[in-house]
Amino acid sequence: MQVDDVLVVRKSRLRTAISGTVVGNFMEWFDFGVYGYLAVTLAVVFTGDLPGSWGLLITLLGFAISFLVRPLGGIVLGPLGDRIGRQRVLFLTMAMMAVATGLIGVLPTSAQIGLWAIIPLYLLKMVQGFSTGGEYAGATTYVSEFSPDRSRGYWSSFLDVGSYVGFAAGASAVAVTTWITESLSGPDAMTEYGWRIPFLIAIPLGAVAIWFRLRIPETPAYEAEESAGLTRTDADDPLARQGIAGIFRHYWRQILIGVALVSATNTAGYALTSYMPTYLEKEVGVSNLMAALATVPVLVVMSACLPLIGRLSDRIGRRPVYGIAVGSTILLMVPAFAVMQIGEEWAVMIALAMVAIPVAFYVAISASALPALFPTASRFGAMAIAYNLAVSLFGGTTPLFSQALIELTGNVYMPAFYIMFFAALGGIALLSMRETAQRPLLGSVPTVESVAEAEELVAGQDENPFIDTRTMPLAVVGAEDDAERASGAPDSGSRPAASGDDSPSR
Repeated sequence: MQVDDVLVVRKSRLRTAISGTVVGNFMEWFDFGVYGYLAVTLAVVFTGDLPGSWGLLITLLGFAISFLVRPLGGIVLGPLGDRIGRQRVLFLTMAMMAVATGLIGVLPTSAQIGLWAIIPLYLLKMVQGFSTGGEYAGATTYVSEFSPDRSRGYWSSFLDVGSYVGFAAGASAVAVTTWITESLSGPDAMTEYGWRIPFLIAIPLGAVAIWFRLRIPETPAYEAEESAGLTRTDADDPLARQGIAGIFRHYWRQILIGVALVSATNTAGYALTSYMPTYLEKEVGVSNLMAALATVPVLVVMSACLPLIGRLSDRIGRRPVYGIAVGSTILLMVPAFAVMQIGEEWAVMIALAMVAIPVAFYVAISASALPALFPTASRFGAMAIAYNLAVSLFGGTTPLFSQALIELTGNVYMPAFYIMFFAALGGIALLSMRETAQRPLLGSVPTVESVAEAEELVAGQDENPFIDTRTMPLAVVGAEDDAERASGAPDSGSRPAASGDDSPSR
């Protein structure tokens, strides 16, 4: 490995890339926040002729449907991102999300067209689900590939800062709209017209997010792969670009690990965000306004902690941080729901903070740990499969399953047990996960912040335990590596490089 092989990412370019990705995730989670905090109101608006419990479940089913469509979006958009680039697909997903969210704000209600009103709502949620199937997988792939190896946890954590600040913004939009419209028009204002306002706010927000997405560059790792000719499809080479079948063939173990960790992360995450407003209103008995206001400061403080946890993972590793998340979930979840039942504002705040602790440790490293499971040439597609399978089957259905379990058993602690079950599965998967902190991404050359760091890295590459040139798209590969590959050795990452290059991203 030569100095010219190492990718040097300028901080100005890195900040542009991160900010353009974060703003898109902000927009996506703004919609989740609005829909989650308006679930009880939307049940009245779109299913007014049904009994209350059935109307709420049907409204929550709309949230679940958007997640059930995600795998389709992942299957289509993920491999597309590996073929045409990350930036183009991220622009497409952002545009689809913004348009669908804005259109929800102009839908007819059940008072106007009866129960038919739920159908266009479901269709728009499906459009959102399809676009989101490529959004998070693409965004995590993008920020992980742009981030320097030594600080990938820190820089990638800002993606989920955008996510949870976006959710808090959605909750705040609902709270402010509720306060203003009810002050002006009485207690029925939200069901009459106020519910539309937070969705319509998404139109200008979406325009800003789309503008940011137009400005972000392609990732250096993807450009290097293209220049080296390694984005070709080769069914027998796990480091070359793979289709859906090839991804499952070569990386089924990593997909299972990813599914388990994503399920653990998102059952806790969506319980804290999308389901908590419904739980607080229906099972604890607090007002819609209090349910919205209580979550906002918790999410803001949690978001501020994510970069600190990301930096911690750069020092001690991703696996120990995941271990903290799993352990704190099992220890804190039942006590948190018990404190919540007190129903006072201070108790709700403490309970939400207890739920937020494991969520923070999970999500802070998701964007750095999960993409690192897969090689650069197939990373977008593999991430889309692993992430969307988990989040559609278990994460996004958390509000629906949690409420259904309460209705079935009468036990208000069922959401806690549901979350703890998936945390245990995540802990088991963690035992098989390889450590990726401070290492180059699989199938990529090292990424650093300065030429001096590149020179230092190259000088010490023979003694560096984090460097394995056999998995890198280098111009020259030693004869020993070629012989090892030809003899059928288990490390199939060895390959002769297609060409040397000096891509403009270096």
